[in-house]
Amino acid sequence: MENILLVLNVILAIVLVILVLFQKSEGGALGIGVSQDNFMFSRTAGDFLTKATGIVATLFIICSLSLTIISRGDLMPETSIIDKIEESEDTPKIPDNNN
Repeated sequence: MENILLVLNVILAIVLVILVLFQKSEGGALGIGVSQDNFMFSRTAGDFLTKATGIVATLFIICSLSLTIISRGDLMPETSIIDKIEESEDTPKIPDNNN
């Protein structure tokens, strides 16, 4: 199950990168001027890509969280490092105050 989710996560990551790269830049610095004739078609394509990017990003996050939850089940519970220090008897004793 973990391998299937891992492969799915990699595929979703690649699709997400491709969808982001296909989108038009909305900033003025990198964008090239668009005529009014192409404005309607570019907006509908942008809406589709925006929705598709949101859906793929949501699936990617859900898949990543599922992988994290599944992998946490394989971990062995360990004691805290503080508990290990308290158990050891080699700790130095605090000297009495010699006033």
